Amino acid sequence: MVFHKRKKVIPGKTPGELDAMEAAGRIVGIALQEVRAAAVEGATTADLDKVAEEVIRAHGAIPTFLGYQGFTGSICTSVNEVVVHGIPSSDVVLKTGDLVSIDCGATFDGWVGDSAWSFGVGELASDVDKLNRATEQVLLEGLQAMVPGNRLTDVSHALEVATRKAERDFGIELGILDGYGGHGIGRTMHEDPYLANEGKAGRGPFIEEGSTLAIEPMLILGGEVDSEVLDDDWTVVTFDSAPAAHWEHTVAATSQGPRILTPRIDS
Repeated sequence: MVFHKRKKVIPGKTPGELDAMEAAGRIVGIALQEVRAAAVEGATTADLDKVAEEVIRAHGAIPTFLGYQGFTGSICTSVNEVVVHGIPSSDVVLKTGDLVSIDCGATFDGWVGDSAWSFGVGELASDVDKLNRATEQVLLEGLQAMVPGNRLTDVSHALEVATRKAERDFGIELGILDGYGGHGIGRTMHEDPYLANEGKAGRGPFIEEGSTLAIEPMLILGGEVDSEVLDDDWTVVTFDSAPAAHWEHTVAATSQGPRILTPRIDS
């Protein structure tokens, strides 16, 4: 008897399920835009969290992050040297020149949308602005590897290649945050597999029609790669207090190319 080893894949969603995920993702996009509009000098990150929760609930969805493993906010609010998982607080007051990263999730009709972007409060310093634009570019270029027939680490490698290209394009040095990356997503926020933001191509499960991943480069200005978690067990900061940016989309692989399931008007 001959046994054939089954090819490991990232399970695909049906077209209808992808539409349902995009419905959740559109709510996330609206929430992100409303939060950005509210992110003015003098506002607190708790103010931003209130805006996000109100928008999400007004659209009939549930804030996915709220209560997740004890997290106390509806969004992650990460300012300047905070890379990811910043907890909204009335003690964090925004000022002109801050780089703010907002990560947001919404659950709608049983499906999850997850997306993040970074923006400045007023005008950013030149090198910080380059960091932010570079991180967005890395996301948009890296997600192009999300096509049926590729493997998981083809996306990781594409993100790494895009990061090194962005260094040349913007004339800055970029560090890829060590130990953090994207993930599978669907009816729950964090599903297998884990997606590294760098690595060799051609490894891991295969991507098939309808496979979905949350793809999220997190880059640090100046080349630092290490970080530490604060005593709250959530907030991730750079070792050298360098600014960091975080961009994320939920993306599906289709025969027509990558499909962004967390669209927003201004991206």
